[in-house]
Amino acid sequence: MKPRVYLETTIPSYLTARPSRDIVRAAEQEVTRGWWLRRSSFALYVSELVLSEVAAGDPGAAEARLDALGGIAILGVNDDARGLATDLLAAAALPPIAVADALHIAIAACNGVDFLLTWNCRHIANAVMRPYIERTCRASGFEPPVICTPRELGEP
Repeated sequence: MKPRVYLETTIPSYLTARPSRDIVRAAEQEVTRGWWLRRSSFALYVSELVLSEVAAGDPGAAEARLDALGGIAILGVNDDARGLATDLLAAAALPPIAVADALHIAIAACNGVDFLLTWNCRHIANAVMRPYIERTCRASGFEPPVICTPRELGEP
């Protein structure tokens, strides 16, 4: 069975964006493109939230992001996920402004996804917040996904 990976919105964004002038962002985009070439080693998932977020903005860029996600399984936002997202915010595992980020984590956890892949290192792939996220997920009855960047997620 392939490892299950939830793709947070930054992944299709970095994958399809024009190369950044910022050297760090450009490197992250290149790492994302390299990981994407190996994606068949994983069972990929997005959520309705991801699709909504990638559909926003410039119509041409939104179309490219949506096209990249074509054929990937879609996880719904259910009451368990909404409840866990609320728990994450209430426990201060994430700041109050990170409602969507809490929901990404909750959707992945409530659906038993192995990995949450993201470049959002401010609120999601944040080593300081990770123990609080994991503790809150477990206290709510869900095993948290391993939160990582494409740089960290190698071949299974």
